[in-house]
Amino acid sequence: MKKLSKHAQFQRFSTNPWTVFACVLLGGLLGWSAPAFSKNLSIVGLVYVDLLKMIVMPFMVSAVIFSLQKLFRDGGAGKILGRVMLVFVAFSVAAALAAAVGTLLIRPGSNMSVSAKAAMGNIVGASGDSSNTDMALHRVEPPPKAMTLHDVFDSLIPSNIFASLAAGETLKALVFALLFGFAVGQLPGKIAESLGQTLETVYHACQVLTRWVNLPVPLVLICMTAGQIAETGLEPLRTMLGFVADFLAISLVLLAMAVLVISRRSGRSVADVVDAMRETFTLGVATNNSATCMPAMVDGLVERLNFSRDRVELLVPLSVSLLRAGAIAYFVCGTLFISALYSHDLTVVDVGLVVLVSVLSGFASAGMAGILTISLIGTACNYLGLPFEAAFILFVAVDPICAMARTAVTVIGSCAAVSMVCTKPEPV
Repeated sequence: MKKLSKHAQFQRFSTNPWTVFACVLLGGLLGWSAPAFSKNLSIVGLVYVDLLKMIVMPFMVSAVIFSLQKLFRDGGAGKILGRVMLVFVAFSVAAALAAAVGTLLIRPGSNMSVSAKAAMGNIVGASGDSSNTDMALHRVEPPPKAMTLHDVFDSLIPSNIFASLAAGETLKALVFALLFGFAVGQLPGKIAESLGQTLETVYHACQVLTRWVNLPVPLVLICMTAGQIAETGLEPLRTMLGFVADFLAISLVLLAMAVLVISRRSGRSVADVVDAMRETFTLGVATNNSATCMPAMVDGLVERLNFSRDRVELLVPLSVSLLRAGAIAYFVCGTLFISALYSHDLTVVDVGLVVLVSVLSGFASAGMAGILTISLIGTACNYLGLPFEAAFILFVAVDPICAMARTAVTVIGSCAAVSMVCTKPEPV
């Protein structure tokens, strides 16, 4: 067996799930014991995420255009579009149903003690006495206006691709890359060959940059967790423990289901799949940004599990932008938690409505993160007549933990969806 280099050995150590868990615990302990110092550590996480975001856009655009060009050249571009839509919808509905069943069985919020509800009231009430800065961070956004057809197209089509790239508008950049890739695919081979070589160079350079940036992941995890605990403290976690435990348990189930799907499609053992997905999982937990995980997703599926590079490089950006399994599960759990908190009895029709609205909200959440994602829980709550505004600050307080699980489910679930669309790899 070929001996791993020191760099590869350290990378395996830093992306090991136990290393991730230990770093999160250590960061939480540091944030709890030294909050004044830990608040200054948040800058490490901000710089780290910004560095990864810097790489994501050129990686995505070059990968999509280059992959479409090769697919057109090989005659396989039009064959997978119907399968993509079917798989994405099926995975979204499955995530919503699993979250609904799990939350209805656990029923977080239904048996909360009087003291816990009083603590919740104190947290919500305290937010009203916060400083102007805190109010700006935690204020409840007004209900979104009804989406028109013009708004839909405006959110998809970039009027200026350079402005969209500069603003980090992933969905608009993806639409441009798809259209441009289709156009390049129609060009004669000799004309498009030089562009293909350039895009391939950009793609591989972004992968190298990602490996460099990921070297200090353990330190980044400690700093980010410490900063988050120092800001919010442990009280919100105690009072929202039922909801957090419910969502984490459902996330583990969804992750296990995704790993089993990848294992079945790849013909590899569960242990091999876990090993191939460890970098993707670690980046999802560390960054809370699914787009930054795309290079690791491609590497895991292609280099480690032997799926077709052409298909994977095209489908990974599509799945990250459109398949939001983690967010969908979160919307369902959050809505059902609020209904239990207010003793709101749900019928089968109500649960079905929550599932449907959550799936649609998941597609609408493309490019959203943090507080914007939380606010979409209010969409389903509005249909059920539930007062989401009062609980908004509680979800904000525990979101650093939920966002880790939400992103991990999204990226691993996207890998599972890509494996379903791709043809099965040849046995190794």
